[in-house]
Amino acid sequence: MAEEQAMRQPQSTLDVQKLRQDFPILHEPVRGKPLVFLDNGASTQKPQVVIDRLKDFYEREYANIHRGVYWLSQQATQAYEAARVTAQKFLNAQRAEEIIFVRGTTEAINLVANSYVRPIIKAGDEIVITAMEHHSNIVPWQLICEEQGAQLKVIPINDAGEISVADFEAALTEKTRLVSVVHVSNVLGTINPIKEMIGLAQARDIKVLIDGAQAAPHLAVDVQALGADFYAFSGHKVYGPTGIGVLYGKYKLLEQMKPYQGGGDMIESVTFEKSTFQKPPQKFEAGTPNIAGTIALATALDYLMAVGLDNIAAYEAELHAYAVEALARLPEVRMIGTSAHKASLVSFVLDGVHPHDVGTILDQEGVAIRAGHHCAQPVMERFGVPATVRASFAFYNTFEEIDILVSALKKAIEIFK
Repeated sequence: MAEEQAMRQPQSTLDVQKLRQDFPILHEPVRGKPLVFLDNGASTQKPQVVIDRLKDFYEREYANIHRGVYWLSQQATQAYEAARVTAQKFLNAQRAEEIIFVRGTTEAINLVANSYVRPIIKAGDEIVITAMEHHSNIVPWQLICEEQGAQLKVIPINDAGEISVADFEAALTEKTRLVSVVHVSNVLGTINPIKEMIGLAQARDIKVLIDGAQAAPHLAVDVQALGADFYAFSGHKVYGPTGIGVLYGKYKLLEQMKPYQGGGDMIESVTFEKSTFQKPPQKFEAGTPNIAGTIALATALDYLMAVGLDNIAAYEAELHAYAVEALARLPEVRMIGTSAHKASLVSFVLDGVHPHDVGTILDQEGVAIRAGHHCAQPVMERFGVPATVRASFAFYNTFEEIDILVSALKKAIEIFK
């Protein structure tokens, strides 16, 4: 027992108990039991500073931006544009103008699909994705391929949930117009070798979009070091509000692209004969934006950077290793996704028990997990399961919470024997 307790002591420098005090919801009981929140892959909880920033803005600072000459509007505009600089710093983009605010990763991918790919693609051309993509990184490309007579090429994954770089390279041809690939799989946790993949694509003058929704909360992302042409992530997965996200794009590409939404604030001038548009990023931000959400997103990113993404990655790697070892002691558990390079989640099935039933039992114990296909039905088909149980971790989770998860799973196994 003493040896097991020793295993539970984190080797990282994070003071997890202190950080947990920043998240008020973690101290709310669920069904009379302490909340064990292990659905961070779907959305993360919010620290008090983010909640306070939203409240303060609406209570004391609110005004529309970019239009007003009065003091409140100017202050709101400054805070909004300062958030762009914060996002630039978070991704290490070369300039703030490369940051476009969108509703989330889904809208970011659709923006690239409509503003960059649609004008250049033609019949017989190809778009390359992988077999581990979220629906948001499948459906927009299907729509364009169907419309233009292009081909959607899918790189397969092996039994561990990994792609082969050799398979990826072989799929690239003179007809490939875009590669769009997930950085970290939301089902398997696989961390893809995207720097190498980007290099192989760009050597053939192929542009690359990275879906970073599951990577940004867990890994330090440097878009200049990676060389990504586009990179997208969602605010609600990085401890910020819902309804706000970021698309990074290289400025030279953004300059060439046309907006796919028209409206206010993205125009330079309008007549009934012709409209001219602002320079990036404004030309892609039509209409009144999510001002409060954008400003609070900056607070969330500042919070994450203060904690340290490298510190977070180190601690979550310990959590993940502990969870994998603990689940391995349950013979009824079959892991889905065993890549050597994984971020902070585990997906699994219990023999003979539907994941939704597992989720219901775990909920009775105060444990919040995700059960389903996780908007990645092709992954489920690849592994021959209708759904999985997914426990996804954040830096505020603890080894003790993993013990509670395992104990709750044992109850589920007993009930459905």
